[in-house]
Amino acid sequence: MTTPWQKARKSDADGNCIEVRRCGDHVEMRHSKDATGPVLTFTPAEFDAFLDGARNTEFDHLLGD
Repeated sequence: MTTPWQKARKSDADGNCIEVRRCGDHVEMRHSKDATGPVLTFTPAEFDAFLDGARNTEFDHLLGD
């Protein structure tokens, strides 16, 4: 089963965001402005670990000032 690409609600008017979808046994991620560009593929466990880190502010330092 492949779900449609889903973009975050916080995406700005210029489309600066990522999109994600479920594709079989994996979660895929791409840049929303480059629909034909590269796609990153993750296992559900890998994506869950990323989401957990994001929820717990582990990556906030990457946003800069």
